Amino acid sequence: MNFLSSLLSFALVLCSFYANAQSGAVMGKVTDTYGHPVEMATVLLPQLKMGTSVDSLGYYRITGVPNGHWRIQSTFTGYKSWSGHIDVSDSGAVIRDITLEASNASLNEVVVSGTMKEVSKLDSPVPVEVYTSKFFRANPTPSVFDALQNINGVRPQLNCNVCSTGDIHINGLEGPYTMILIDGMPIVSGLSTVYGLSGIPQSLIERVEIVKGPASTLYGSEAVGGLINIITKNPSTAPILSADVFSTSWAEVNADLAAKFKVGGKAHSLIGVNYFNYQNPVDNNNDGFTDITLQNRISVFNKWSFQRKENRVLSMAARYVYEDRWGGQMNWNKSYRGGSEVYGESIYTKRWEYFGTYQLPLKEKITFMFSANGHDQNSVYGTTLYNADQYVAFGQLSWNKEIKRHDILAGLAYRYTYYDDNTPATQSFREPGRNKASHINLPGVFVQDEITLNENNKVLLGLRYDYNSVHGSILTPRINYKWNSANKNNVLRLSIGNGYRVANVFTEDHAALTGSRDVEFLSDLKPETSWNGNINFVKKIFTSSGGVIGFDATGFYTYFDNKIIADYDTDPNKIIYDNLAGHAVSKGISLNVDMALPNGLKFLLGGTAMDVYSKEGGAKVRQLFTEQFTGVWNVAYAFRGIGMTVDYTGNLYGPMRLPLLSDTDPRRENSPWWSIQNIQLTKSAGKGLEIFGGVKNLLNWTPNKGNPFIIARAHDPFDKNVQFDAGGQAMVTPENPYGLTFDPSYVFGPNQGIRGFLGIRYNLYR
Repeated sequence: MNFLSSLLSFALVLCSFYANAQSGAVMGKVTDTYGHPVEMATVLLPQLKMGTSVDSLGYYRITGVPNGHWRIQSTFTGYKSWSGHIDVSDSGAVIRDITLEASNASLNEVVVSGTMKEVSKLDSPVPVEVYTSKFFRANPTPSVFDALQNINGVRPQLNCNVCSTGDIHINGLEGPYTMILIDGMPIVSGLSTVYGLSGIPQSLIERVEIVKGPASTLYGSEAVGGLINIITKNPSTAPILSADVFSTSWAEVNADLAAKFKVGGKAHSLIGVNYFNYQNPVDNNNDGFTDITLQNRISVFNKWSFQRKENRVLSMAARYVYEDRWGGQMNWNKSYRGGSEVYGESIYTKRWEYFGTYQLPLKEKITFMFSANGHDQNSVYGTTLYNADQYVAFGQLSWNKEIKRHDILAGLAYRYTYYDDNTPATQSFREPGRNKASHINLPGVFVQDEITLNENNKVLLGLRYDYNSVHGSILTPRINYKWNSANKNNVLRLSIGNGYRVANVFTEDHAALTGSRDVEFLSDLKPETSWNGNINFVKKIFTSSGGVIGFDATGFYTYFDNKIIADYDTDPNKIIYDNLAGHAVSKGISLNVDMALPNGLKFLLGGTAMDVYSKEGGAKVRQLFTEQFTGVWNVAYAFRGIGMTVDYTGNLYGPMRLPLLSDTDPRRENSPWWSIQNIQLTKSAGKGLEIFGGVKNLLNWTPNKGNPFIIARAHDPFDKNVQFDAGGQAMVTPENPYGLTFDPSYVFGPNQGIRGFLGIRYNLYR
C-alpha cells in the first residue's frame, strides 16, 4: 500500500512537471488611448476558459497557458471590446500590451456610494450594484421612479389609487427607509420622497448606484434600508446635443432635451429640460375614477464642471421642478378643488435644488460638499387641505488619506431641516391645537478606515456620531470584510451595521391624507433603530466561446427596535401610528445572474425571496404591501448586421397582504401573483440617431382583475350615504351591503393597462 502511494505521488509530480513544461504565461499592460491604465479590465482566453482582471497599474498576468495559438480578448465597461491572437511556446512568457478605445455607449464601473470615495466596483468592501443609462434605455420611462421597476430587490410602490404617489422599497422595507442621493448628496427627503422622484428625468442619468443594507454610518438618517445614488452626467463628457422624445398610445408625451457648451478654456456646462404631459382621463375599470393620474410637469437642470490644477474637483448643479397633477372622479375639474361635490386629489409642487462639490487647494485631499433645497406643496385630497413647506441645507467636509495599508476617510457634517404644514405633524403633542414648525439641527462626525490586509483581504471599520436637536445622541457603527481570489473572479463580502431613522408620517405615508380614515397618534414617535447583517458572494465565469457569466448572491437580515407601524387593522376608520413594543424583521436571499454572449444575446435575471414581519405580544404579523418573492429580467439581443436591438423586460411579484375595511369587505386579503412585461425594438439610423418603439404591459394586467372593485365606495367618496353605529363603525345597510367607507389605499400595482410607445433618440458628440 505504501509502495502504491509512493508510485502515485511520483506520477503526479511527473505529470505536473510535464504540464508546466508544456505551458507558459501571458502578460502585459492594458491602457486607454491616452496611456492611462484601465484598472479592472477583463483579459481572457475564451478557448481555454481562462481569464483575469487588470490591477491598479494596468498590468495582467495569466499563467499555466498551454502551448498553442489562442485568441485573446479584453473588455471593460466604457470601452470598445478588443481581440487579437497570441502564440504560446516554450520560448518564454508572451508579452501582449493592449490599448482599449473609449466608447460613448457606457462608462467605467467606478462606484462611490459604498465608501464615499471613488473605487472600482470589485475592490469595494461594500457591495454596490451599478446600473448604467443603457440599462434604463431598455424600458424608457419619464422618471426615475418608474425606471427602477426592473432592478432586483427594488420596487416602486404606488400608495394611492387616485394621485399615484409612491416610494421606493428595498428588500421589502418601505420607502422612508431608502435614502435617495443625487451626486452623493441627500437631496430627496421628507416631502420629496413622495413626489420628488417623479421630477428626475431619466435622460440626465449617467448611472445609478444601489447599496442594500444600512448606510447610516456615512450618510446618516434615512439610510436604514439602503441608498440609491443617482449620478448625473458629467458636462465635459456629455454629448454636445441630445434629445430623447417618446409618446404612448395613452397620449403620454415625454421630451428630454440637453446641450452642453464650453465657457473659456476651463468650464463646461450641461443644461437639460424635461417635459412630461398626460391629460387624457381614462376609466377602463368603470369605477368612475381616473385609472392613472393626469400630470403636467417641467424640470430644468443645469450642471457645471471646472478644470483645475492637479485635477481637483469643482462642480455645481441646480434643478427646478414644477408639477401639476390630479386624479379623481372623471368629471372633476379645478373648480371643484377642495369641495365636497366632486372628489379629486390635486397637487401643485414647486421644488428647487442647488448642490456642488469643491476640493480645497491643499496637499491633503479635503473636499467640501454642499446642497440646499426647497419644496412647496399645495394640495387637496377631497376636502382635506394639505399645505407644506420644507427647506433643507447640508454641508459636509471630508478628508481622505492613504497611510500604508490604511485608507482613512473622516468628516464633519451638518444638516438643517425646516418643515411646516397644516397637519397634526406640526402641532405640539403636549399642547394640542398649537402650531409648531419643525427646526431640526443635525451635526455629525464620522470616520472610516479601509484596511488592506493583503491582496486578497480587506476590512472596513466605520463609526458615526450624530446629535439630533430633538432626539439627542445617535451612534451608528459598521464593519465590512471583503475577500477576493487572486484573479478577482470570486469575491466574498460580509457586513454588519446599525441604522436609525426619524419619521414624519405626513410627508412619508400618503395614506394619512387620503380617504376617509382618521389619523391617530398614540404617543410621541421615537426614532427607529436597526441592526443589519449581509453576506454577498460574486462569481465571474468565462466561457470557451468568449462569453461572460456573473453571479451575485446575497443573504440579508435586519432587526428593528421602535419600528413605527401604521395600524390599519385595529379600527377600519383609523390609521393608528405608534412605535412597536416588540420588534420587526426583514430577512431574505437574492440572486442576480448576468450573462453576455458573443452572439449579441444578453441576460440579466434576478430574484429575491424575503420574509418581512413584526412581532408584538407573541403575535407575528406580516407587513402590509410587501411581497414574499420578486423576480426581474432584462433580455437583449443585438442584430449587429442591421443595427437593431430587441429588449424584453419584466417583473414578477408574489402575493402581498392588503388592508381591508371590515370582515365583510369582498376584496382579496392578499394580492395575486402579477407581472408587468414590456418589449422594445431599437433601430440605429446612423450618426447618433436611434428610433425605438414597443409595447408596455404586454399582458394588459391591472389590479382590478379578480376583484369586485379597487376603490371602496368610489360612487360615494364623501361617505354621504354611510350610516355609522354608536362606536363610529360603518353599518351594513341595503345601500352599503359590505359596511364600507370610501378608501383608495387598497393598491399594490400600477393601474395602467397595455399601451404602445414610439420615440426617437439623438446624440451628437462632435
